[in-house]
Amino acid sequence: MTQLDEYASLDATALADLVRGKEVQAIELVEAAIERIERLNPTLNAVITPMYEQARATATRQLPDGPFTGVPFLLKDLGASYGGVRMAMGSTFLRNFVPNHDSELVARLKRAGLIIIGKTNTPEFGLLPTTEPRLFGPTHNPWGLSLTPGGSSGGSAAAVAAGLVPMAHANDGGGSIRIPASCCGVFGLKPTRARNPLGPDLGDMFSGLAVEHAVTRSVRDSAALLDATSGPDVGDPYWAPPPARPFLKEVGADPGKLRIAFTTAALTGAKVHADCLSAVRDAANLCARLGHEVEEAAPLVPGELVTQNFMALWYGGCAWTIDGLGLITGRKPVLDQFEPLTWALYERGQKYSASAYLLSVTFLQRVSRDIARFFLKYDVWLTPTLAEPPVPFGTFDSSPENPLQGITRAIDFVPFTPICNITGQPAMSVPLYWNAGGFPVGVHFIGRFGDEATLFRLGAQLESARPWAGRRPPLAP
Repeated sequence: MTQLDEYASLDATALADLVRGKEVQAIELVEAAIERIERLNPTLNAVITPMYEQARATATRQLPDGPFTGVPFLLKDLGASYGGVRMAMGSTFLRNFVPNHDSELVARLKRAGLIIIGKTNTPEFGLLPTTEPRLFGPTHNPWGLSLTPGGSSGGSAAAVAAGLVPMAHANDGGGSIRIPASCCGVFGLKPTRARNPLGPDLGDMFSGLAVEHAVTRSVRDSAALLDATSGPDVGDPYWAPPPARPFLKEVGADPGKLRIAFTTAALTGAKVHADCLSAVRDAANLCARLGHEVEEAAPLVPGELVTQNFMALWYGGCAWTIDGLGLITGRKPVLDQFEPLTWALYERGQKYSASAYLLSVTFLQRVSRDIARFFLKYDVWLTPTLAEPPVPFGTFDSSPENPLQGITRAIDFVPFTPICNITGQPAMSVPLYWNAGGFPVGVHFIGRFGDEATLFRLGAQLESARPWAGRRPPLAP
């Protein structure tokens, strides 16, 4: 394969088929990916740690016989560790930190035949819905270089949108798969809580808010990758209900006549941009034309209280993260090693008592039961992914006088995604809509707990009805 455009136009499943059919060699795909990264990444700043020599060496050895044998892949520089390669998590505190082992997720990615060629940019510890870390600088959205690609998996989403790789690792504690998928016009599925393992180092994160998966160009890639990586690991504290059959078999299967509730109002009362309202109404109309039963409805949820208690877990999780990394590295965390917002979150988290934290967990579990009852009537809940289209860099900056300003602004930007981290339900951001400015605006579909199958069936139906693979950002046609 010599044409970069040919490489960039295919999803991971198609590339794996070429390798399996001996039409191309894995090393050719790796070289195509490296060439595209070297050409576009100086503008994008999506890849912050190249792993070219490891990738070349892997590609020339005997590869595992997996669903994605020989396909280049990027790993988000947060959460999943790759032994012997720096994991900075967007933080000066960890700029020289090198884990000595692979996480279980990375081991499964390797067994799937993927060749990891680098690591992608993320905000410090994934705390904001943008990707502008002080350590590595901002990742640019390939649809508009002055705009955020979203976060915290912004480096991965920008890389997939620009065709550097067909899919990339991502994780999601408040929307960090779905937010950048919306901003960059790619597909992003957040799996059910504990569908993918977090071991061997962690049982869960932030009391179950965070999950692992990927952003992808196609629905079938997301399904096949989840088949390859999901399932409990030894010693997991809990795991998701096993699927009835492989997720890939759901792609192209008839979803039947689904009962879909849609809403355009944020539970928090945040103002929703007209483009995001239009995107949801457009998606609701499309679903109705496809034969689904669609009506406007939403669960009754005390949005302000939900936000307050979610943030208690966010504050506590930040303190847990920094204190834990201090123990791992043997270094005392100090202010100048962290961004001001991160340190403000850390200090806020240290002030919470164990009782207050667990009371917040209890409240959010009660809300989760209320939302589960809503899904006794509906199969899918449709909302905007975000309250705004991609916003300019600096939107989430904080001032010295108000270091938490950025997180306050973030709450208004992402009023829809965190509810699924609270409940543990699967959800997907689907790139069905572009606004008059030519920027992607994702729509958000939420499924029942444990029911990724319905989302994959619906996602594939939407992809067939309104294909998005041909839409290419101006930076990477």
